[in-house]
Amino acid sequence: MRGRQYLAGNYRLGGALVEAPGQSPWDIACPSDAFEAALHGFDWLDDLAALPDGGGRATAQAWLSDWLTRYGAGKGPGWTPDLTGRRQIRWISQAPTLTQAQDTAETAAFFAALSRQTHFLARTWHKSSGGLPRFEALTGLIYSACALIGMETLLDPALQGLAQECTRNVDAQGGIITRNPEELLEVFVLLTWAAQILQETGKRPDPAIDTAIMRIAPTLRAIRHADGGLVRAHGGGRGEAARLTGALIQSGVRPSRMKGLAMGYARMASGRVTVITDAAPPMIGPASTNAHAGTLAFEMTSANHPLIVNAGSGAAFGPDWRRAGRATLSHSTVSLQGYSSSRFSPNARNTPPERLGFAQGPSDVSVQWSEIANGEGVTLSHDGWRRTHGLVHLRSLTLEDHGNLLRGEDGLAALDIKGRETLQSINRTLPPDVGLRFAARFHLHPDVIVELDLGGAAISLTLPNEEVWVFRHGGEGEMSILPSVYFDAARLKPRATKQIVLSNRVQGYGAAVSWSIARPSALLPAPDLPS
Repeated sequence: MRGRQYLAGNYRLGGALVEAPGQSPWDIACPSDAFEAALHGFDWLDDLAALPDGGGRATAQAWLSDWLTRYGAGKGPGWTPDLTGRRQIRWISQAPTLTQAQDTAETAAFFAALSRQTHFLARTWHKSSGGLPRFEALTGLIYSACALIGMETLLDPALQGLAQECTRNVDAQGGIITRNPEELLEVFVLLTWAAQILQETGKRPDPAIDTAIMRIAPTLRAIRHADGGLVRAHGGGRGEAARLTGALIQSGVRPSRMKGLAMGYARMASGRVTVITDAAPPMIGPASTNAHAGTLAFEMTSANHPLIVNAGSGAAFGPDWRRAGRATLSHSTVSLQGYSSSRFSPNARNTPPERLGFAQGPSDVSVQWSEIANGEGVTLSHDGWRRTHGLVHLRSLTLEDHGNLLRGEDGLAALDIKGRETLQSINRTLPPDVGLRFAARFHLHPDVIVELDLGGAAISLTLPNEEVWVFRHGGEGEMSILPSVYFDAARLKPRATKQIVLSNRVQGYGAAVSWSIARPSALLPAPDLPS
């Protein structure tokens, strides 16, 4: 359990691990901003409180007392609206643990700090960054107004502010502008917490808060894989499946199937298999600092086991990994000769990695659904390379045979006169009859065992439960198995894994590759290119 790790002096916070046995957490030299935020947000408190027989209570109380001595006056790390809101929620929720067997002076200091933080939130919540940080600040203020004597007058302004944030940030389809699935989960959790404490104290939320909860719930269900984890895209990880399930249950919103896209993601599900595809443009401009160049990338999960994945966010492992994780090469989609489908500004070299936003990217992403016997299909395209190369990426996916077979075709084509002129100008810079090289990439989860099969004509993929899938292609290009990485913020380092790569060259005005992933019982002849 994480609580026992903290007791042993192993602090795993914000994607980093610091070993400091016998040392106060407030003496640690924080390795990253994320680690410091998790530390001062008291992200560890619930884990200590969860230890059986109160085994973490004394440590939690000692660390709290030390924090109050150093920072309780209202200065130093942690005094931002979002972290104060996060801290306030945890302190109020765990107040019995933090005050049990404490003397009068210690209890008085604790409640004085709660009061000080409440007034700080009332003054500063509107200064927090929009989106998740402001939701944290306002939810902390609502908790304070509901739970603390004398703070009741702060409730209505806080509710009004949260309602405004819901209206501003949650669209009619239950999505948020960043399209970060894990961030959407955190917003949803905060809203359900706010609704719960309001209900427990006999208060009524603003209708806009209930509306946001009702809109977000089906969207989260639609972007959740068969194993309970979220699709990994645009800076978000899988999230905690239990946290997602708990929040959905607490919301009281009944399951319902969502038609069309959910926050820009296309979901196909059949049998025990889910395939979720990024089917909308990423953010462009200053606010796109966490956006990924993964347009038309998909992930595939069979029951409890991820099979095809994206590399994920490398932010927890430093600026170089952060930038690498955002590139098209790190996603299960088509890459064009090292060119990402979304690109940073040419003068971005001196910009800190955490402030890098995309200057160019797809503006037109099309999606067409089709129903087939024993399955469903989706045909997609994006124009991320139209300006630079005159090319459009075309991808078709069909999930067939009750989820036992996924067929795909990926192509690049110059579809209009201007695109063909652009492509011709690019080709003139290349050796004769070479053509632009492109590759369809399929990143595999690290737990998948990968082996060449059928004399190199196929690749067998074995899941931890010994379920076998076979990858085959239509012979239009070259198939290879190359190294890859999988970013998991719960690990100390990126995990080594493999990727299947189908490479080809654009000859004339286009080219394509076809492929299939199937259970052996569903194997069919290698897919042919349509005429």
